[in-house]
Amino acid sequence: MRNTRVGAGICLIVGALGLSAPAAVAAAGPAAEPSIRITPGKATPGSQVTVSTRACGKETYGKGTSEVGGAFHLFAGERKGTLVGVFEIPAGTVARTDTVIVKCPPRIMITDTYRIADRVQSGGGAPNGGGAPNGGGTPSGGVDAGFGAPTDKGTQLAAGSVLLAGALAGGVVRMRRRVSTVGA
Repeated sequence: MRNTRVGAGICLIVGALGLSAPAAVAAAGPAAEPSIRITPGKATPGSQVTVSTRACGKETYGKGTSEVGGAFHLFAGERKGTLVGVFEIPAGTVARTDTVIVKCPPRIMITDTYRIADRVQSGGGAPNGGGAPNGGGTPSGGVDAGFGAPTDKGTQLAAGSVLLAGALAGGVVRMRRRVSTVGA
């Protein structure tokens, strides 16, 4: 009986580590690769967008291209090894996703995207005078924080349901074993 409990504990620990390993690998993946940083992540027409990268190594110059903003240059930034470039989103640009390509000598090319949002009107937010896009004084809908669409909750709901069902099943099995050993 004791071996069964020890074996079950070991299986639980290995299972927990096995489930967390893909998340740890995914978190470590993009940080190790060369990348660019685009700020702000949600720009508006008429605003400036700053692109910075450390992927060019010791180079002090790079070129960038934006589908919306056109070509721009990257020069040495405040931090050593960082190149920074700025471009402007033309007024009247519609809300969409824009792709930025950064090239550094000799053969480094990095691509990333950011969102262009509609410009919020000053003096109330929405055309009908409300403070939020839905016309009322309070916002509605999900927050776009970066991981998936704010309305796509199917995967999260399914994973949560599986975890909850597993915990419930484990609790029932444990309670049934406890009741059967007390009555014997």
